[in-house]
Amino acid sequence: MRTRQFFRIALTAVTLTALAATASMAQAATSRIVHLDPASGQQPENITLEPDGSADLTFGWSGEIGRVTPGGHVEIIGRIPIPSDGDIPVVHRKLFLGGIVRAVGGDLYVAVSTGTAVATGIYRLRPGGGAVRVAALPADGFLNGMALDPVTGELYVADSFKSTVWRVSLYTGHVTAWATGPLLAPQDGFGANGLKIHRGAVWVSNMGKQQLIRIPIGLTGAAGTGEVVASNLGPIDDFAFHGDSVVAAVNQENRVAVIDGSGIHTFLTSTDGLDNPTSVAVRGDTMYVTDAAYFTGNDPNLLTTSLG
Repeated sequence: MRTRQFFRIALTAVTLTALAATASMAQAATSRIVHLDPASGQQPENITLEPDGSADLTFGWSGEIGRVTPGGHVEIIGRIPIPSDGDIPVVHRKLFLGGIVRAVGGDLYVAVSTGTAVATGIYRLRPGGGAVRVAALPADGFLNGMALDPVTGELYVADSFKSTVWRVSLYTGHVTAWATGPLLAPQDGFGANGLKIHRGAVWVSNMGKQQLIRIPIGLTGAAGTGEVVASNLGPIDDFAFHGDSVVAAVNQENRVAVIDGSGIHTFLTSTDGLDNPTSVAVRGDTMYVTDAAYFTGNDPNLLTTSLG
């Protein structure tokens, strides 16, 4: 109850009247959509932002990392080879690119699943260089959302199949099963999905259970007791924070929802251009939303809008 109380008090303290508005108000705020090419495998799964406002995207099934400039130009900046013997459990695809994060110096880290021991793990992509695996993770998992702790230099990775949040040291490559248990377990295919670090805790969405979970980071770095802080969210994918409010991609329902102290509010819908949204990034009052069109195949895109 203490975690839930903290969550509600903190969110209520944030002035986000515009976010609690109706979807029709959100339509007026939609500023730009960059349409991507599904025929080339440009179905964006996750996003991280560059200092100049460019967006770096993982294209889930193609093995490519793309960069979309503020002017809307799409460039492929990296590729992860697709293994011929790849076979990811449950989905039975050869490769999946999940979370992507940017370190302070410009290195990008990407979560890669292949169903093989020699290729599944975390890859580093340096500016002007190729992708190199820096940490191995279990082949029978499905690596999804990811966040970097700027204080410790450790990555936290959600595993959608293994009911686990992995912690990976970027200095040593050491991997720890940081948090496990039923809160992270799959239901109807997928469990732990999106992941962010916020106010001394790891926050994880469980897509199958339609929940948002908070797991405190203890003084020694160990995982505290996790708690569900929001339920009945729909098939929530990745998410981001704007202040202490959460903006979340609700994939199959074609919604971006806001979760704050007053409840759950729909902010964007398919009428704004959403097509199976997968992840959200926020810088200032600008929100970026990736749409993978996994289920429709219609219009994968990158949408930007104002939260202010």
